[in-house]
Amino acid sequence: MFKTNEYFDGNVLSIAYESETNPASVGVMAPGEYVFSTAAKEKMTVITGALEIQMPDASESTVYGPGESFDVGADSSFNVTVKNETAYLCVYG
Repeated sequence: MFKTNEYFDGNVLSIAYESETNPASVGVMAPGEYVFSTAAKEKMTVITGALEIQMPDASESTVYGPGESFDVGADSSFNVTVKNETAYLCVYG
């Protein structure tokens, strides 16, 4: 079934669900700067808008737009800058 999640005082909202292969969530982010931590490996895909991602081991950030994806390792964290409302898909595992 579905589970709703709210982060950063309601500026990031998601709906988690079980897909045919791995758990996933689809969500939206308001403009702002956020730090996310992971428990499991994640693959994030931007649906609309853009996410500027700074991985802990990277010297520069990378901007991902619609249809672009990035991977995040388990037990890590990453910085996200959002300049305009953005929708995303996150697949876990």
